[in-house]
Amino acid sequence: MNTAIRFFTEQLRRASAPRDPNEIFAARLTFGERLADRVATIGGSWSFIIGFGVFLAAWAVLNTVILAANAFDPFPFIFLNLMLSMLAALQAPIIMMSQNRQAAKDRLEARLDYETNLRSESEIANLHAKVDALTEEIALLVHLHLHDRQDEEAATA
Repeated sequence: MNTAIRFFTEQLRRASAPRDPNEIFAARLTFGERLADRVATIGGSWSFIIGFGVFLAAWAVLNTVILAANAFDPFPFIFLNLMLSMLAALQAPIIMMSQNRQAAKDRLEARLDYETNLRSESEIANLHAKVDALTEEIALLVHLHLHDRQDEEAATA
């Protein structure tokens, strides 16, 4: 298994420095994709939710209390419902585009992490082989040293 890992990761070890998936994706984003990401970022924020809640409350107060008899969108707020439906119909696919791009970025990041893990495993296997070779050398030297010592003791006795 280790031999196979070393064989397949030899090419990866020669590869350039690790790549950042955020930089890779940012380099090839089109204007529409950057806009979709920005819409998703703003649309999913608390400031947008609070601001939109204030807008809806203001709309309701304007059409029920302030303008009362001359309201341009009286109580069931049909025009407001139409605008909200159109906003949702546009915003949902834009957010889904952004989410799909994020999923693709996550897949790229996972692939780059896998390549890094393969390189690390290959390096660890190489280091393990070197440590094994050093251990064998040390054992041989110790054995030779003990053998020489025994010969010296036998010669002096």
